[in-house]
Amino acid sequence: MNPPDPESLREAVRSNYAAAVPPHPASTRDPDEAPAASCCAPTGCCGGGELAGQADPEALARSLGYDPADLILLPPEANLGLSCGNPGGIAALRPGETVLDLGSGAGFDAFLAGPKIGAAGHVIGVDMTPEMLAAARAKLPAYRERTGLANVEFRLGEIEHLPIADHSVDVVLSNCVLNLSPDKAQVWREIARVLRPGGRVAISDLALLQPLPEAIASDVEALVGCIGGAPLLTEVRTWVEQAGLAPLQVEAQPQAVEAMYPHGSPLRDRLEEALPPGHSLADYLVSAAFSTHAPQE
Repeated sequence: MNPPDPESLREAVRSNYAAAVPPHPASTRDPDEAPAASCCAPTGCCGGGELAGQADPEALARSLGYDPADLILLPPEANLGLSCGNPGGIAALRPGETVLDLGSGAGFDAFLAGPKIGAAGHVIGVDMTPEMLAAARAKLPAYRERTGLANVEFRLGEIEHLPIADHSVDVVLSNCVLNLSPDKAQVWREIARVLRPGGRVAISDLALLQPLPEAIASDVEALVGCIGGAPLLTEVRTWVEQAGLAPLQVEAQPQAVEAMYPHGSPLRDRLEEALPPGHSLADYLVSAAFSTHAPQE
């Protein structure tokens, strides 16, 4: 079986992330209807699965190192449980910086970054799913009320073709999104293009320790679920180098995979059945914090 073409994969991702958006009160969708279960976990997109048996986005966020005091400031339903790490926690954000969040979804990491960079800073979230973009923008009034800040905006766009000016960003964040791109090398070139000299990158994402069996690598559900589309760590290092960024720093976070794909979940069971005897998902897949920076002039 051949992998899906890039546009088909992009549309599958867009469709499933649109289904993960909680229904607006005026929506005709049944609020009790579960979203499509084919993104980064058994019950949702990147991260939205059960955490030790709990379908609890806040519990997942706490397990990934998010500060409960920061989570309190979030607008309602900004945290959809789609994380596989905590990029803001490794970014060391500073007041006045311009921050770009790739695949910003309902605004979770963008809204958390806003208070850290203050009124003089600027957060730009970019997402290709109109439903996610609308959900994030609808939360801006609540964000302003809770923080007193008006420093976050959201733009429609693909992370392979960012609607961002050259050399205009101090920090690039992303949380479990790059693995979904059909052209990851292009994403890293775009990151390098928009960063100011010395600008920083803090990305949480999934990667492979070794190639997946073909049965998984060509599975559309696994691709949309962040597993079949996850790159090898060696590939990521090559793309970062080719983009002209500093050598990549990688910190493995294996607890995130266990939180996203708990033992006994349907997707994990199906995937492990396709692995060679004696192997588990942990032998192939890792969640990691990726850090790099643009060269100084």
